[in-house]
Amino acid sequence: MALRHQLNVLRRKAPKRLVFSNFDRIVFASLYRIARDVLNTLVIVTPETVIRWHRAGFRLFWRWKSRSRGGRPKVPGEIRQLIRAMSLANPLWGAPRIHGELLKLGIDVGQTLVGKYMARHRRPPSHMWTASDGKHNLALCTTWTAAIVCPAFWRGAYLRWP
Repeated sequence: MALRHQLNVLRRKAPKRLVFSNFDRIVFASLYRIARDVLNTLVIVTPETVIRWHRAGFRLFWRWKSRSRGGRPKVPGEIRQLIRAMSLANPLWGAPRIHGELLKLGIDVGQTLVGKYMARHRRPPSHMWTASDGKHNLALCTTWTAAIVCPAFWRGAYLRWP
């Protein structure tokens, strides 16, 4: 097939330098992909040229595959930084409040987007555990001590009972 295609290219009206169409390049590159030893049968092009065409096709395919397909527009970095700075400066403000302030400034973003880019505040543990931590440990120790001592006391008293 490689020889037949080379003959078809040569039969065209050929100037001093052969001009290959995109179809010719695809045929040679796909033949190279199918069978690597096709490079030995090529006469009108050098094997490096076919490998270069193959790499160019590979690059073109992945450039096409990773293109932008539209979707939701990206949020500029300045707006993300502004949302983060507002949430750090005002820790009691939630997403609805910051969203309202941004709307007053003329920045039209959604409330869920504001919540997404807000800084997460680390909250301390609940008040119950921090205030009574020492007392709670003391109560646990007392309970366990009483639980160990009491059954032994009652067992001894029961055995001595007439």
